[in-house]
Amino acid sequence: MKPTILIVDDEPGVRSALSGVLRDEGYSVEAVSSGEDCLDRMTRGTVDLIVLDVWLPGMDGLATLARLRERQVDAQVVLISGHGNIESAVRAIKLGAFDFVEKPLSLEKTVLVVRNALRQRRLEAENRALRARVDRTQTMVGESYAMRQLREQVAMAAPTNGRVLIYGENGTGKELVARTIHALSRRRHAAFVEVNCAAIPEELIESELFGHVRGSFTGAVSDRRGKFEMADGGTIFLDEIGDMSLKTQAKVLRVLQEQTLEAVGGTTRITVDARVVAATNKDLQAEIRAGHFREDLYFRLNVIPIFVPPLRERAEDIPLLADHFMAEFAREYGKRVKTFDPGALAIIQQYPWPGNVRELRNVIERLMIMVPGDSTSSADLSFLDHTPLVRFHVEEALAAHLSLHDARDRFERDLILRTLTEQQGNMSRTAEVLGVERSNLYRKMRTFGLTPSRRPETEEEEGEVRT
Repeated sequence: MKPTILIVDDEPGVRSALSGVLRDEGYSVEAVSSGEDCLDRMTRGTVDLIVLDVWLPGMDGLATLARLRERQVDAQVVLISGHGNIESAVRAIKLGAFDFVEKPLSLEKTVLVVRNALRQRRLEAENRALRARVDRTQTMVGESYAMRQLREQVAMAAPTNGRVLIYGENGTGKELVARTIHALSRRRHAAFVEVNCAAIPEELIESELFGHVRGSFTGAVSDRRGKFEMADGGTIFLDEIGDMSLKTQAKVLRVLQEQTLEAVGGTTRITVDARVVAATNKDLQAEIRAGHFREDLYFRLNVIPIFVPPLRERAEDIPLLADHFMAEFAREYGKRVKTFDPGALAIIQQYPWPGNVRELRNVIERLMIMVPGDSTSSADLSFLDHTPLVRFHVEEALAAHLSLHDARDRFERDLILRTLTEQQGNMSRTAEVLGVERSNLYRKMRTFGLTPSRRPETEEEEGEVRT
């Protein structure tokens, strides 16, 4: 779509000349002769750029620009004047004009200014879209008590310079917590630099963190800045800190103590001011006892501990997360948002999600791509493994100190509900899958408070089950 330009000038010759040259450049051009006409035109639709004369009959160009900004018109504005002066130019820029061009106009220079103004507008629009996309994806979704507590901890920790150690299982969103801390901190305008300590080979981790000088080792063909130096003034996120070797731990500890570092092979001390946020899925106290992690580094990092709960401990957030990811992938793939029928919703809430939020996100992406309709059913989720469900119920029973009878009842109820949803409420198929008589299945369901929506007269007429 062609960018649209509105020329506002009381001289017919200027309007004609500018309109002609800008149309030749491929732009869609309109022209009016006064500030009042300009404001009236803007009530009928947006334009990308306004070329505005300062000296106009009635309302002058600067007053027109002020009115445009009052109305929150976001078009770029280039002012032109045959009586240009520094005061007018300064005022125009303060009012948000992109540039100020003097008459007599150089058409070549005017075209260049217009091109640059439109390029700036495009970049600002792309930046807003990118920021909105980042804001949507980098959101701590959930209204459970655990998530409210987590957000409160993050809000308290973020404005400080205190080091943060984030604990949590794989896939819970530790990186998201770290990025949120940075985004809410006073360092948010500086860099956020991530280092995955488990993914970098031992022989390269020091170079990655501290940089190296040319010739310091085979393959070091040029000087390279390390992650700590790149994060100067901002935040460095040391993910999976528990997998860092003792040798590297000692060097990181020295950086934290002295706020200086030396590149590999270098002799110059480099001062760095980077806030350290670390994360681990390990029990660092146990790692310390086993001799795998330095206790002094632990105390340096563990100034503000934050625990990210596993998804199974905030099951009420699962539908919110599923809808959030579904909307995200709908935008990404240009498709309509898919809904979850009651059977599918029951499955995602009952499944223990051993891979946590990361696994849920992957499952939702798979559903967005592979499910043809606008609704997701229990049959679409048949690929979810039952094995984690069994392991989860054993762990849950142990944690809750349930009796054998209560643990068995809880497991049987959830297994019946899960199988019913997978079989779309069909009682005969459910009984067949579970290996029980249909009458026994009805009796079990009544015991557990599960009731068919209607008692079928024949097996083919069976409906869904409500809880």
